[in-house]
Amino acid sequence: MKRVQFTINGDLYEREIHEHRTLLHVLREEIGLTGTKEGCGAGECGACTIIMNGVPINACLVLAVEADGTEIETVEGESKSGRLSPVQEAFDRHHAVQCGFCTPGMLMTIKDLLQRYPKPSREQIIEGIEGNFCRCTGYEQIIEAVLDATGQLEEKGEIKHA
Repeated sequence: MKRVQFTINGDLYEREIHEHRTLLHVLREEIGLTGTKEGCGAGECGACTIIMNGVPINACLVLAVEADGTEIETVEGESKSGRLSPVQEAFDRHHAVQCGFCTPGMLMTIKDLLQRYPKPSREQIIEGIEGNFCRCTGYEQIIEAVLDATGQLEEKGEIKHA
C-alpha cells in the first residue's frame, strides 16, 4: 500500500492504495467517479480518457501511484453548477450520445482538442478523436456537435440557436 494524493476536478483526494491499481480503477471504485469507463483495458478505445496535468491520457494504462501529485480532470468536472458544458449541450442537440459508453472519453479528448484548436476544421476533429472508438453514432453526429459547440455551424448559417 502507498499513500497518494491528487487533485481531481479541483478537489484534493488522498488515498492509501495498492500499488498495482490503475488510475481508472481508483477513480471509479475508490473515489466514485464512474463517468470514466473501461472499454478495452489496453489503451486502444479511448473510453477511459481523462486529462492529467493538461495532457489527455488513457487511465487504464496508468498506475494510480504514478498519478501522485498530479492535477486530473474527468468528465464529472465538465458541468458547472448543474449546467452542461457547451460541448455536452451540442452532443445532446446532435444526438452524439447514443449508448453513451464512449462519451466521457470523447468529451475529454474534445476538450483537449479545443484547447489546442478553438475552431478546429472537420479534418482536425477527425484526427483529434481518432483514438476514441464509438460503435453507435458513426462519428458524424460527434463531428457536427463539435462544429456546433465552436459556433462554426451558426457562422455558416447551418444552425440557429434560440
